[in-house]
Amino acid sequence: MLRSLSIAIFVLLLPAQACADTPAPPPVITLRILDHTLTAEIAHTPAAREKGLMHRSALEQNRGMLFIFPTVDIYGMWMLNTAIPLSVAFLDEQGIILNIANMAPFSTVPHYSAKPAKYALEMNLGWFAEKGITVGHQAHGLDQAPVAE
Repeated sequence: MLRSLSIAIFVLLLPAQACADTPAPPPVITLRILDHTLTAEIAHTPAAREKGLMHRSALEQNRGMLFIFPTVDIYGMWMLNTAIPLSVAFLDEQGIILNIANMAPFSTVPHYSAKPAKYALEMNLGWFAEKGITVGHQAHGLDQAPVAE
């Protein structure tokens, strides 16, 4: 009797342990630029900003990553261990696009914000150009973003 009870307890604990080992999905935010809606994973912690979109093979259409920086400053982005060709838009505190840069996969060449930025939004290469989004356009929905750590 005791043996079957311990097996039952083990079986009941196993799913809880399996769930604990599964990483939680990253937080996301919905943003709008012009008439275009996108969903961006949020990178607002040092670890999330460091990892970015590394080690991924694809990015869904109208999906990207929003980097939230703790202070307004000049920031640089590069593509170490990132296989997806990306475009990055640097934004100020109000979500105004300061500049957009195209980045080649696996490149360690940094692309910098033209002015002090609060955010960087990475999307598939050419996404901004395809949508007619340029410098001076504003991303709406940033008021729902968490504070950077």
